[in-house]
Amino acid sequence: MSDQPIDFTQRNIAIDILRAVTMCVMIFESVHQIKNLNIKTYRYMKKIIGLFLLIWAIGSAQVSAQSETNRLDSIMPVRGLAIAAPSAQKLDLFLKFVQEELAPSHFNLLILRVDWNYAYESHPELRDPTPLTREDVKKIVKVCRDNGIRIAPQINLLGHQSWAETTYALLREYPEFDETPHVDTKNYMGWPNSDGLYCKSYCPLHPEVHKIVFALVDELTDVFETQLFHAGMDEVFYIGHDSCVRCGGHDKAELYAGEVTKIQNHLASQGKRLMIWGDRLIDGKTTGIGAWEASMNNTYRAIDLIPKDVFICDWHYERAEQTAVYFAMKGFDVATCPWRKPQIALQQVDDMIHFRQHSNPEMSRHFQGIIETVWSGADSFLEAYYNPTTYKQEVSDAVTVKKLIEKYKALENQ
Repeated sequence: MSDQPIDFTQRNIAIDILRAVTMCVMIFESVHQIKNLNIKTYRYMKKIIGLFLLIWAIGSAQVSAQSETNRLDSIMPVRGLAIAAPSAQKLDLFLKFVQEELAPSHFNLLILRVDWNYAYESHPELRDPTPLTREDVKKIVKVCRDNGIRIAPQINLLGHQSWAETTYALLREYPEFDETPHVDTKNYMGWPNSDGLYCKSYCPLHPEVHKIVFALVDELTDVFETQLFHAGMDEVFYIGHDSCVRCGGHDKAELYAGEVTKIQNHLASQGKRLMIWGDRLIDGKTTGIGAWEASMNNTYRAIDLIPKDVFICDWHYERAEQTAVYFAMKGFDVATCPWRKPQIALQQVDDMIHFRQHSNPEMSRHFQGIIETVWSGADSFLEAYYNPTTYKQEVSDAVTVKKLIEKYKALENQ
């Protein structure tokens, strides 16, 4: 996940600098040994030496920065942020945040929850009213590329097709994909409810759904120029519903695994990789974790049915649950994902470092790092982040990001 091709290794840069310094010394000695050198030539030679020294100084800074990044990568390869894509109106502030906050702190992954906030060409009927344009996205791509930050755009697939009374674009425009069409989100009165409605799902066995979904996935990964895609797939409560004419009665774990596998295979055929949240793969009853950060509807057995190339984002917000070990033992790359409690997040960082340092090499390589999550929306997060009064709070995603920034800077100086 964290391995990225680079043009020059640190060793090669150091060798080049050493050669330049050696040449400078040789030239300097030669100049002083020439007794009859005219003044014009002498000054010219001094400028050449000065230029070499400038190159050396710049190169030294590059080596130092590269060394810091390499050291931090060895401690914790993935240092990510999962956040909604900003509105077009707040794009410049978002770019400033990436450039001035994330990049200097060595964040190297941005999971950007786009959903319908993009001007899709393949299916314009699914656009939000004022979505990000291609030009907007390219600004995000540039600032991330310039700072060594990989992007994983996200569309919530399978679950999270609604929220409260609102049905989102996919099921609104294609109601035939709805797993539970008899449940009307307009009647949502909060959780729990008699319909068992938290969020709607599309039916994974509908014969036409993937034609639409994969067109969006391909367009988004292409415009973001990335080999990573995050499909969400968390908190899927509606799956294999008895009322569904296609998947009712099917094994829920097999249905979930089938959808994960179908998406991963589609991406893999293009040299791309799938990321998902890990809650549906944890047995909520046996672990005692429950129905939100784990599964109580028997999807957890899917962990033995999906490709090992899937990257697991293991989110836990109230306790520093150590389920990353479970995913690593199953052969998956995994990152732990905190939210708005700084002390929990810092404990999760320490746990991840401990896992990497005290596991055998085969296990250790699967413990990839930390991905902080923000669920307040990018615009409101940015408003809070740049508001000094925010930092009087003990529970806040902005405060947690700040604490992680401090932690990463401390780690690079160890």
